[in-house]
Amino acid sequence: MGVLAVLVLPLLLFGISGIIYIYRAVIQLMSKSAVKNKVVVITDAISGLGKECSRVFHTGGARLVLCGKTWEKLEALHDALISVADPSVTFTPKLVLLDISDINCIQDVAKEILDCYGCVDILINNASLKVKGVVQSVSLELDKKIMDANYFGPITLTKALLPNMISRRTGQIVLVNNIQGKIGIPFRAAYAASKHAAQGFFDCLRAEVEEFDVCISTVSPTFIRSYHIQPEPGNWEASIWKFFFRKLAYGVHPMEVAEEVLCTVSRKKQEVFMANPIPKAAVYIRIFFPALFFAIVASGTKDKQKVEEQK
Repeated sequence: MGVLAVLVLPLLLFGISGIIYIYRAVIQLMSKSAVKNKVVVITDAISGLGKECSRVFHTGGARLVLCGKTWEKLEALHDALISVADPSVTFTPKLVLLDISDINCIQDVAKEILDCYGCVDILINNASLKVKGVVQSVSLELDKKIMDANYFGPITLTKALLPNMISRRTGQIVLVNNIQGKIGIPFRAAYAASKHAAQGFFDCLRAEVEEFDVCISTVSPTFIRSYHIQPEPGNWEASIWKFFFRKLAYGVHPMEVAEEVLCTVSRKKQEVFMANPIPKAAVYIRIFFPALFFAIVASGTKDKQKVEEQK
């Protein structure tokens, strides 16, 4: 009896783990079947997340249109995808040069995208540009560049492809955003502003196009982990702000985000927030206890400035 009691807990944990694994496998299989033959446009496909999104949608049988601003990297991605996928169940990806921050060229690029298959079923706005620095050190020119890449670029491409979806009364647009579309973090003012703007735009668009059966989704991870992680310079781990906003395990891996984007598309989720408990708590503290939130942020800012002065 004693031995049986000892074995119950491990067996129970093993059984639960098995059920969770099977559930995830089924969901993943259903997600891939949902995008089969769909025309999927991915911007900045040559980034870490863009490559992972390309991989999961390609193996799911989607007809990919991969956009990026470097032709050589697009070709390398194209070769990598077709070398590992079964050609009998996949489509050869089409490549389109696109610098999302070049607003003047987007209309022409949108026409080129539509010419690939005659329609777009899913648009994944993945392109993004980051900047870090105190407000007074970031030039207005750089502020505008960030807004072009993170806000005006995605909404211009969205507006160019949206009429096709509305006329067909089907389609989905996914914005890969960031936690900074929800809360502002010091030394990233321009980036946070662009992400807030994008979040607001697509929230409004969601309501406007619902009657046309066009789905608008936002996927907001905290931080997307790079493949090669380097330690951050400086040592201010004791800072409250650093603890509050630290990149737990260096953020979410691009593969996890790509799988979530695929699941979001297949289940037509409206909003997904990928975060560990501390960043999630930060969002709610910002809403319900703003004074506490601002105090924590200000404390961390002072700590960082002290470290910079010592250095």
